[in-house]
Order: sequence, then structure tokens, then C-alpha cells
Amino acid sequence: MLLIALGLALWSAAHFWKRISPDSRARMGDKGKAIVALASVLAIVLMVIGYRGAEGTVFWGRNPALAGINNLLMLFAFYLFAASGAKTKITKWVRNPQLTAVKVWAIGHLLVNGDTPSFLLFGGLFVWALAEVIVLNRVAPPGPYHAVPIKKEITAVIATVVVFSLTAAVHIWLGYNPFG
Repeated sequence: MLLIALGLALWSAAHFWKRISPDSRARMGDKGKAIVALASVLAIVLMVIGYRGAEGTVFWGRNPALAGINNLLMLFAFYLFAASGAKTKITKWVRNPQLTAVKVWAIGHLLVNGDTPSFLLFGGLFVWALAEVIVLNRVAPPGPYHAVPIKKEITAVIATVVVFSLTAAVHIWLGYNPFG
């Protein structure tokens, strides 16, 4: 579980850099973006390898009801992420849709994975997203909402279905059938 913790620490540090030290991040320019991207990829690799190799106490397991709830939460999380890019109507009510998507994703995965490695990984990413929202709400005022054409709403829904299907296929290929 050490690799999971290291991955979470690297992920958090990379993403908080802009908030904690905005001047140093701004001075780096595009190099800073590359550093954050590289650190993020490395963090994901550490978390995935750590999670796949971790052992821990199991408090509950998968069941069909929780798998179904998880899948609905995943659809909502993917929609929030797509809505963020398209600036759809939901962004009028959800200020940080990508971070909210991470929180929804983490909760869904905790529902179906009741073991200590999952608590560390998904719980840790939930805490990171929550902290990021708190920091963002303190440093940046909400931006104005602008109505968007229905075409963007439809694009977000299509993107949601496509990404959900691809993610489900990858999970099945890795041996984790998300449908029970």
C-alpha cells in the first residue's frame, strides 16, 4: 500500500502546486504543465501498481445492487466530466464538475470495493478532490454562467456513453467486470 500512498502524495502535490505556489508555477509556463502531466502519469502508474499488488482486510464485497449503483454513479461522473468541457447547463449548479466527478467516482468505487487498499486509494482521491474544491472556492470567485446550445448537451451525453463503454470494456479486459 506504500505505492498507493506515494502515488496519492505525488498526485496531490502536482495538482496543488498551482494553488500553493502560483508564482513558481506561472514562471515555469509550458514546462510547468509538462511537469504536472508527467507527475500525474507517474502518480497514476504508482497507484495502479500499488492497488493491484495490495492486500488488506475485506469488510464487504461486491453484490449486484451495489454494482448497479456504482454503474449509475459512473455514468453521472463521466457526464460531469464531459459537462465541464462543454460547459453544459449542469455547470450552472455544480461549480467544479471535474472535481465533483472525482468525488462521485470515488464513492461509487468504495461502494463495490470494501477493502483497505480501496479505502486508501478511492478515499484518498475523494479527500484530495474535496480539499481541491475548498481551496478553489477560497481563491477564485465563481465565473458567470452562459447558456449553451442543446448541441453541447447532446455532445456531452454522447461522450459520456462512449467513455463509459470504453471504460467498461477496459475493466472487463483487465478482469474486473463492472456489471457483476
